[in-house]
Amino acid sequence: MKMVWFHHLQQRFLPTNISIQRHCNATVRPAYAHHLTALCNEGRLKEALQILCITDNHFHNSHTYVSLLQGCIKRKALPEAKLVHAHINQTGFMVDTVVGNTLVNVYVKCGNLVDAGRVFDQITERNVCSWTVMISGYARHGVYPEEALTLFYQMEKAGIQPNQFTFASVIPACANLASLAQGVEIHQQIIRRGYESNAFVMSALVDMYAKCGFIKKAREVFDKINQRDIVSWTAMVAGYAQNGLVDESLKLFNEMPQKNVVSWNSVIAGFAYNGFVDQAFKLFSEMPRRDGVSWNAIITGFVRNGHVDEALKLFQKMPQTTVVACNAMIAGFLQNGLVDEASKLFKEMPQRDIASWNSMIAGLGQNGLVDEARKLFMEMPQRDVVSWNAMITSFAQNGLTGEALILFNKMPQRDVVSWNAMIGGYTHAGHIDQALKLFNEMPQRDVVSWNTTLAGFVQTGQCEEALHLFQQMQLVDVKPNSKTFTIILPACANLAALEQGMEVYEKIIRSGYQSDVLLMNALIDMFAKCGSINVARGLFDKMHKRDAVSWTTMIGAYAIHGYGKEALTLFEEMKRSGVSPDRVTLLNVLFACSHTGRVDEGYKYFNSMSSHYHITPSMEHYRCMVDLLGRAGHLQEAQDFINKMPIQADTILWISLLGACRVYTNVELGESVAERIFEMDPGNVAPYVLLSNIYAAVGRWGDIEKLQKVMKNRSVKRTPGCSWVEVDKKTHAFLVGGS
Repeated sequence: MKMVWFHHLQQRFLPTNISIQRHCNATVRPAYAHHLTALCNEGRLKEALQILCITDNHFHNSHTYVSLLQGCIKRKALPEAKLVHAHINQTGFMVDTVVGNTLVNVYVKCGNLVDAGRVFDQITERNVCSWTVMISGYARHGVYPEEALTLFYQMEKAGIQPNQFTFASVIPACANLASLAQGVEIHQQIIRRGYESNAFVMSALVDMYAKCGFIKKAREVFDKINQRDIVSWTAMVAGYAQNGLVDESLKLFNEMPQKNVVSWNSVIAGFAYNGFVDQAFKLFSEMPRRDGVSWNAIITGFVRNGHVDEALKLFQKMPQTTVVACNAMIAGFLQNGLVDEASKLFKEMPQRDIASWNSMIAGLGQNGLVDEARKLFMEMPQRDVVSWNAMITSFAQNGLTGEALILFNKMPQRDVVSWNAMIGGYTHAGHIDQALKLFNEMPQRDVVSWNTTLAGFVQTGQCEEALHLFQQMQLVDVKPNSKTFTIILPACANLAALEQGMEVYEKIIRSGYQSDVLLMNALIDMFAKCGSINVARGLFDKMHKRDAVSWTTMIGAYAIHGYGKEALTLFEEMKRSGVSPDRVTLLNVLFACSHTGRVDEGYKYFNSMSSHYHITPSMEHYRCMVDLLGRAGHLQEAQDFINKMPIQADTILWISLLGACRVYTNVELGESVAERIFEMDPGNVAPYVLLSNIYAAVGRWGDIEKLQKVMKNRSVKRTPGCSWVEVDKKTHAFLVGGS
């Protein structure tokens, strides 16, 4: 089989006018080796391969193959490398460690880690170079960081001592996994083995600590580097940028003794990735020289932050488009539902890489086009683990968890993302038991695994289980990120678990996430729902940057606690700040009016929705208006308002009016409204209870008995009330009539 493949490759690379006869003249052997090496050095790889294929096997030595393979590395020529590989197998040179190492390196540099791993397994006498090249491949491609660490530990067990290149190769794996514990362990090894003065290794440590969120430790390591090079400076500047510390990053960037295009690109990418696109674009505009990576970084940054139009303008200005930029635009189009534009660009790409296919598959799945995603997946010339993950996610996020599981079980190799995709699919579908089963079976978890499972518990209302899992997460020393806190805070809020919410708040402060707007919004909401309205307002006032959600959350907090005046004052302040309210903001404003009896202001804000803000009122806004009129005793006006609604009133809205009838003991209207609700939802217990209360208020006990018989005939049962209390960090539920 190997010979057939070899001859197929020969036919591909050899011109038809070259005879494949064997040259056996001994006088040409020294000249042959020298000539082959010279051709490779000059970049004339195809000519070198032609000579390889027409020359007798006994002319070849390890130097010949290494020269050819290094030529393949320079050109990233994977098909040519496979031809040389086939020739090596034919001549038996795989036993040579140097040849094997170089062949592994070719496959690593060409991104073919599967074949790299196979060759690595065939090397009988591995040295530190063999292990380091393979570890580097797994770590730096970002797809197999777990395998890189596993291989590093296997290397130590095999008695091979790591060198500075090994350490510099394995540290990025810790960074990719955000695995601080393993990073610290490797740092200690570096100190023990005397590599703390190596700038190359220390720069990798700076990058690792920064990516794990420990920016102070990163700076500590940076300050200990005696002879900092441009790589060290760039790692620290990028670290600040990646952690959202814009001022520190720019200050250090300006202090750099020298900068190259990599330095500029790193800080631009760091800013753009973390949402600081204005600063990123300013630096991009100031660059003395740009390369393809510069354009890729700024275009990708605009796309990641939802500015697809700006990204497209830059993309069209590129001196020469790159595959990375095309992939970013494809992702941007698909994120915004522009499937046709993405498909057109994908088809027109002069060259695609595996990421192009993966972006299309993932994006089609996000847009609900699972069949189209499956078709592309089947057409892929080659797949990596990201391809499988993208297809599994496409199935899972569209509710096809069965098909996702089939594909998951077929995967040739899984990573933590594969498991997370399946868990996410189950939690999205509400199947928390299956999600938890997979979570417990995972060979290795990252923070996303914990976050996904936590979110599943919160989404299904199992908030106590979520808090318990959050405690477990800390026991196994997994560092929560801002997403973790954003997920767990609503669980504290829903249970009114103020003490546990305070503990989360303290962790947020220690982690340095006070500038995260999304997280601060969740904190304000949690404190407000736990009754600590003053603490919520204090946090709101300390926010340097507020979005519409920040204002809406605080207005809602005031409204729900009966501080209508404060809510409306804050709303006016919001308008003056230039932040536009959304439908939720206006719902909270109407709620504030309702709970403070401000009928005229309620009408004013309700009418402004369509006239000023171009927001069509939803059923919830109509409910608030009916509640406002009902609380104010304007019962007939409320009924007229309902009858004039452009949409059909739902049961909840009518129940709101019936509740007002109970408060004001309006029997006639109450009976009319109750009958309407009985027709709409005969199994709903609320109208029976409210009407009974109205009858009781006027002493119509006989009507109450009749109503109870109707309830019995219709099998309508009252559900017990429930309340929660937090004692010693545990939330206890109490039912009316329970114990």
